[in-house]
Amino acid sequence: MNARNGLLGGPTLAVAVVLILMPLALPSSTLATEILIFAMAVLACNLLLGYGGLLSFGQGLFFGAGSYVAALTMMHAHFSLLGALLAAMCCGAVIAAFVGAMAIRRVGIYFVMMTLAFSQTGYFLAYTLSDWTGGDNGLLNVPRPPLALFGVTLADLNGGMAYYTFVAVLFLLVFIAARRVIASPFGSTLIAIRENETRAYAVGYDARRFKMLAFALSGAVTSLAGGLYAMQLHFVPLENIQMAMSEHIVIMTVIGGTGSLFGSLLGAGSWVILADLLSSIWPRWMILMGGGLIAVVLFLRGGLWSGLEALMQRLCTKKRAPAQTDAITPDDTAAPGKGEQE
Repeated sequence: MNARNGLLGGPTLAVAVVLILMPLALPSSTLATEILIFAMAVLACNLLLGYGGLLSFGQGLFFGAGSYVAALTMMHAHFSLLGALLAAMCCGAVIAAFVGAMAIRRVGIYFVMMTLAFSQTGYFLAYTLSDWTGGDNGLLNVPRPPLALFGVTLADLNGGMAYYTFVAVLFLLVFIAARRVIASPFGSTLIAIRENETRAYAVGYDARRFKMLAFALSGAVTSLAGGLYAMQLHFVPLENIQMAMSEHIVIMTVIGGTGSLFGSLLGAGSWVILADLLSSIWPRWMILMGGGLIAVVLFLRGGLWSGLEALMQRLCTKKRAPAQTDAITPDDTAAPGKGEQE
């Protein structure tokens, strides 16, 4: 659907309905919260991959950095909940802008390898600085302070449903902001650069500057998701900044559908729910997930969103098409007479 057709209608309304139904349909609000956190990270990846054409394997770096910054600022600097998340977003934006500035100097596989190299560098830094990050054991006892504004406590987020509501509101705000970005001249220019970078340069656009801004936006949102994930777990595992996290975010983006913000929710939801179900059935459940990814790539080139969109269009076409019956008369089926044979 076109993001220009009303920022508060269409997909935004659909997302709001999904957010209301998710904790009711899923076994726990904790699982629903995890889906929204990863959907936020996938949406940020979609800004790069779906709209900018930039395949980045540095998303795990931004996610892990957001987790550590939010946790450390709360534990050592006694930041409030919103202050820690804001610090995580600023840190993620700065790191992503730096990574983007370096990586966009190359194209194709060299660009991908640059983002991968930065991601691995961040992982080894987190592993080495164990006094701050906990190293392989992770960072323990991460607090989840109440939601407060100007010293006034607005809500206690220790309950699972309360924290889900907080994350859902943030996700909805991020979704609306992302639609606004895509519908803006910046988003249109980013898509133009994705389609033909040489022509964009020819008409006067600085493609590198637009790509770096896209990186900064993506890094800020991904780091926000990382900070929320640290508060949910009360723990920052080293896996948050591993290369596997980048892979998972990219895979969820592809499954949901690149170039679709609503597809980000589909991709994260399908991955988290299937992982929760399959991991309890078979220890090697990743094999099944790999088979599912292959099926999506082969048969749903636009991800789950494209399949859902095609199904909805088909159903609407069937409803609108008038019922047609073929009138067959006895003469039409009768054998031809002698005169006709002659």
